[in-house]
Amino acid sequence: MNGVTWTSPFPTEPPALPITDGPITGDERPILVGMLARQRSCLLDVCAGLTPAQLAERALPPSTLSLLGLVRHLAKVERIWLRQRVAGEDVAPLYGGPGSDSDFDDADPTAAERDVAVFVAELPLADAALARVPLDHEIDFRGRAMSVRAVLLHMHTEYARHLGHADMLRERIDGVTGR
Repeated sequence: MNGVTWTSPFPTEPPALPITDGPITGDERPILVGMLARQRSCLLDVCAGLTPAQLAERALPPSTLSLLGLVRHLAKVERIWLRQRVAGEDVAPLYGGPGSDSDFDDADPTAAERDVAVFVAELPLADAALARVPLDHEIDFRGRAMSVRAVLLHMHTEYARHLGHADMLRERIDGVTGR
């Protein structure tokens, strides 16, 4: 890298601000998918410009929460919910798969560039998997039927929860807010 320290890149698509920049009327699929894209972009924006060490910085012991852990976790969530469960793709689990905390516990600054790239690469694959399945399609989740619509709403809650964590972590690292 010619002596240049890698930093987490800015998203290729900036988060839509205000929220009305995305679709908020019409068919529900573009609204749900558009809002999910915005949340993904917000995560990348919160991480943008940070070094690997900053991304891996832990919130407060004994917690293993870090921005890098969140990036790894949400890449895993995208794969599990959209590719494996919704589309039924036979793809290897990320970071230990469901029930594993290795996405947080094993966040290593020396792998930050790779882990951010894995997250970014997972997004179009998850989108393609999701596009093949109607919102009314049902999957079996723990013995109960769950629609793809409900899966998308779950994805929104997963991101919303973790974007709040990400905002606080970023502010703690360098004082930056409002990303």
